[in-house]
Amino acid sequence: MSNNQVQPIFIMPEGTQRSTGRTAQKNNIMAAKLVAETVRTTLGPKGMDKMIVDSLGDVVVTNDGVTILDEMKIEHPAAKMIVEIAKTQEDEIGDGTTTAVVLAGELLKNAEELIEKEVHPTVIARGYRLAEVKAQELLQKISEGVTEKDDAVLRKIAMTAMTGKGAENAKEKLAEITVKAVKSVIEEGNIDSDNIKLEKKVGNAVENSELIEGVVLDKERVHSGMPRMVENAKIALVDSAIEIKNTEIDAKIQITDPNQLQKFLDQEEDMLKEKVEQVKASGANVLICQKGIDDIAQFFLVKAGIYAVRRAKKSDMEALAKATGASIVSNIKELSANDLGKAGIVEESKVGDESMTYVKKCKNPKSVTMLVRGGTEHVVDEVKRAVEDAIGDVIAAITEGKVVAGAGAPEMELFKGLNKYAQSLSGREQLAVQAFANAMDVIPRTLAENAGLDPIDVLTDLKAQHDKGSKWSGINVFTGKPMDAWKNSVIEPLKIKTQAISSAAEVAVMILRIDDVISGSGKGDGPAMPPGMPPGGMGGMPGMDM
Repeated sequence: MSNNQVQPIFIMPEGTQRSTGRTAQKNNIMAAKLVAETVRTTLGPKGMDKMIVDSLGDVVVTNDGVTILDEMKIEHPAAKMIVEIAKTQEDEIGDGTTTAVVLAGELLKNAEELIEKEVHPTVIARGYRLAEVKAQELLQKISEGVTEKDDAVLRKIAMTAMTGKGAENAKEKLAEITVKAVKSVIEEGNIDSDNIKLEKKVGNAVENSELIEGVVLDKERVHSGMPRMVENAKIALVDSAIEIKNTEIDAKIQITDPNQLQKFLDQEEDMLKEKVEQVKASGANVLICQKGIDDIAQFFLVKAGIYAVRRAKKSDMEALAKATGASIVSNIKELSANDLGKAGIVEESKVGDESMTYVKKCKNPKSVTMLVRGGTEHVVDEVKRAVEDAIGDVIAAITEGKVVAGAGAPEMELFKGLNKYAQSLSGREQLAVQAFANAMDVIPRTLAENAGLDPIDVLTDLKAQHDKGSKWSGINVFTGKPMDAWKNSVIEPLKIKTQAISSAAEVAVMILRIDDVISGSGKGDGPAMPPGMPPGGMGGMPGMDM
């Protein structure tokens, strides 16, 4: 008997969910827009903060875009792609994460409107790519040059980065030490932000944050009998233990006479004394050891008047080498005067309730430390994040050598320039370029909204100023009127804008091109069987001869 009933074909595991076409696009765009909306209110000098409480009850209070998105533990796959933009922006510059995410959200919102008008996503994607290239070209044209010698401009960049964040009250002082720190670590035109160590300590006011021309170690001297302060320090960096080594295999020592035991102990003591003598003979009066220092060795170091620190972190050892000019020595027998580093002062100082070792007044240090202070743990964490943004901005400005004004001015110039460019195109790509141009005004609009201003009035005034040729006309969020952002010291590195637009455009195009979302069941049980098929496949069917 023939069976005309067609069995449904299953090509994916049971429990797999799938959304296709317009539904998939809408869901992805909605998720991306929600991420952008989450951080949008934090943008600008009058942006608000977010409080994030994790499952353990730990609290983070911040308006730093990447920190918020990181702490939120976002799960939606399209939303995760938006979070990646923020992380890229953070890695590349350290600032502008909120700008990048808000731009991506707006680009997708405008693309959705075009999709509703039956414009194909690939056409929108092509238009967005054209617009992004043109936007980069326009930004290069309007940017101004800057060098490491332009201290005033660099300080303004640092202050702009800290405006609207926890460090705003002391931004002048912090900007000054940020610029000084960045300029200290320039080596042959290269700047590595890892050479600026940020050490945070609760207690005292933000204004009392300081720059140490050297390194601050979160360690105290190993023995209270050692000098608390050493001037004209000659520093030995040793990454091996000043202890008696244990044998690598189990060994027994047979002693038949009590005198032999004493000789054995004396020999151990002599070996430790010899190691300390080696340090002393090199001329060192400060010893920083990456591993342990034996109690007996500590006693000999006290007698020699040497200041010693043990179990220093590897990163601190490398920072000390750059700051003092010392060489890290693995074998203490090889230590010589040529391996020593120099510092004006090495001292133990109490910061809050902890003792720390300051290695300061180094001559031409290529590694420095910024000690950030604040009244509470949450305050000092947010100040540290603001200072990291400022450091990233100053480094980006010096490295690229180009800056732009802020306050929404460059975005309004892009809005004007891209709309003009759109007129030169024909076909549906023109609609996509216009959508890209319209997305640019989301930054000044958001700045106005966050300041409690009427965005329509503010944008109308701004557009009028830019049409008159005032390229640096931005929003004064305190008066609600247009201002010359450059003259009002609101300056940002060009790289913030170029990176944000590049990342936002790329992720928007990627999300637009997705028309099928397949999410696995997570069971990993292999392919699902068609209905009616018993477990074990055909081999388990009754009445079948094998």
